[in-house]
Amino acid sequence: MKAHTIDEARAAKAEASNVFGSLASVAGVGIGEGYGLKINLLEKAKVPLPTEIGGIPVQIEVVGPIQKR
Repeated sequence: MKAHTIDEARAAKAEASNVFGSLASVAGVGIGEGYGLKINLLEKAKVPLPTEIGGIPVQIEVVGPIQKR
């Protein structure tokens, strides 16, 4: 598996925000371990979601609504 740079992940993050925002209820998009992308969803998506964006692997987690502690 190819290691990705932080700059590659940052570039893919902007694209991921657009792609996932049109497919699911997104709570947040971040850069994860190994410079992959971490997509946090408010609820389970009703359609299949991509597993990579621009060659960068994507990890998806349903976290529910974000609340202040």
